[in-house]
Amino acid sequence: MVNITHKSSSLRIAIATAVLTVSKPETIAAIEQRKVPKGDVFEFARAAGLLGVKRTSDVIPDCHPLPVEFTAITYAIEGLNIIISVEVHTIYKTGVEVEAMHGASVTALTMYDMLKPIDKAVEISSIRLREKSGGKTDFLKGPFTNLKAAVVVCSDTVSQDAGLDTSGKAVIAKLEQYGIETLVYEVIPDDFEQIQNKARALSAGPYQLLIFTGGTGLSERDVTPDAIGPLLERTIPGVMETARAYGQARMPYAMLSRGLAGFIGNTLVLTLPGSKKGVEETMDAIFPQLLHVFKVKAGTRH
Repeated sequence: MVNITHKSSSLRIAIATAVLTVSKPETIAAIEQRKVPKGDVFEFARAAGLLGVKRTSDVIPDCHPLPVEFTAITYAIEGLNIIISVEVHTIYKTGVEVEAMHGASVTALTMYDMLKPIDKAVEISSIRLREKSGGKTDFLKGPFTNLKAAVVVCSDTVSQDAGLDTSGKAVIAKLEQYGIETLVYEVIPDDFEQIQNKARALSAGPYQLLIFTGGTGLSERDVTPDAIGPLLERTIPGVMETARAYGQARMPYAMLSRGLAGFIGNTLVLTLPGSKKGVEETMDAIFPQLLHVFKVKAGTRH
């Protein structure tokens, strides 16, 4: 199976359709009047379709089991065609497109099985995904090439050339995925005054995004949030609440991170952990949806 552990759960919706075509009006009449010998075609097929949605992962090898939280199966008759529509909802890390299409397929096959004794020319066609929503791409309205970033690594070890930086470079790599160019990349010690001075200087520059990595823990030299906190003019608590909740589901120490997020002037400032994994998980938790804040700041309707 594809690894989806890095993804966040969100409301996912998919609607799939299938077309079943009969060969004569008498078949449609028999369905509508519930005179098909095998029983009520619509209700039997609906029950089968619901089971098909729920059992998708049992028959599609690479399909993840997931909680199906809503399914609706409806029908529309257009001439000799019966349009089957299957809508599926979940709150999970991956979408329900396959579940919806599998449900539409099983519904159509059940109808075919019930109708073949009275109509030998029944056909199934056009099983397709009509629409889907809720994945991360729904929030990726980029690339965000208009945004420029500055990345600052806070580390005594790296600043003294006693170790290599991995977290700052991980931030830059993640930003590149969204088309955001990093114009400044610097390494400074875990020093309160230097961190504050750097934040003041860079937030006054042409950067919409300023990311500090390192110094968000609880050792005596972890002072990044203490330095940045007093400078924030408008905090956004939900950003790091989301990051900590995401991290806590993967590492029980994530709750100890003291990261902050907020604005200094028009610059969004983030303080991220100092480890490569911590940075990547935090970025996975809050990007790209965090970038919506720039549309809000610009007064764009949302």
